[in-house]
Amino acid sequence: MKKFCLITLLCAAVFSVKAQNTAPGFDQTNSQFSVNLAVLSNNTRSSADNLFEEGERYERFGDFDSAAFMFNKAANEYRLDKKYNLYGTTLIRLSNVYLSQANFTEAEHVVLKQVLKNYARTGSKSGQMSAYQQLGKIYLAANKLPQALWFYTQHGILAQQLQDKNAYIESVLGIVSVKIKKKDYLLASKDLNTVELLSKNANTVQYNQIIKNNRALIAEKTISKKG
Repeated sequence: MKKFCLITLLCAAVFSVKAQNTAPGFDQTNSQFSVNLAVLSNNTRSSADNLFEEGERYERFGDFDSAAFMFNKAANEYRLDKKYNLYGTTLIRLSNVYLSQANFTEAEHVVLKQVLKNYARTGSKSGQMSAYQQLGKIYLAANKLPQALWFYTQHGILAQQLQDKNAYIESVLGIVSVKIKKKDYLLASKDLNTVELLSKNANTVQYNQIIKNNRALIAEKTISKKG
């Protein structure tokens, strides 16, 4: 019996020492678990994801040449991985970089020759809609107003088919921008009224400032025209 009690006390003492040594160990285990999760998260990222992130970083800093290089590499990686939606999205970001450089030819080429071809192959209407919107932006910036109007209109048609209210509002705003450049201020104002109504029906306020800015621009242009 004495031997049994001695063994029990010894075990208790060992357990107590172990508990003291590992008292902070619970936090260490949790810390290690977090590290493992972070490593696992990093491991699930592809090289294309990393390249895309680098492209975004360069774009934020205004280093458009480096951004274009990274987005181009990321797009090629996504294509090789057969991630065609990400491939198309990255190409549109690449086109945006060219647009920021006022390199309209390259911006247009990427969308017409690569993005639209990609979405035609995958049958993605939402992707095609994004491509039309991008082309509207490019042609508007390049002052090719008939082309810009056509692509914003196609953008709106697809938005209606997909029942995407925000995309449809954006298509009408694109058309407003074209009409302002064409000095069709009355028609642009009517379209802004439509946008305002659509925004209220969609219960969104995200376009309110854009509407306000366009109204102010129309008022300014109208006054200067009269002067």
